[in-house]
Amino acid sequence: MAKEVTKKDGVKEPFDAEKIKKAIAAAAGQADLSEERQNEVVEQISKNVIQMADAKEEITTAEIREKILSELDRTEPPISAAWRKYDEDK
Repeated sequence: MAKEVTKKDGVKEPFDAEKIKKAIAAAAGQADLSEERQNEVVEQISKNVIQMADAKEEITTAEIREKILSELDRTEPPISAAWRKYDEDK
């Protein structure tokens, strides 16, 4: 499993699966979906991202973001749209 995540600025920090879940949940909260569906999406997508990270020693935030967005595009486009809007606004 990836033990470290390399951020955009090159800083490395320990891999934290909870951060992935929180980020997906934050985007899901902006989409007009039931709480039950939001929870399903968070669990499903985070599981897939964590499985990808399991196959690597190190992973970048860009790889994590790309995997999350591709999974969201496939399963819940409104959530990926909310994520992208947040990225644009910050």
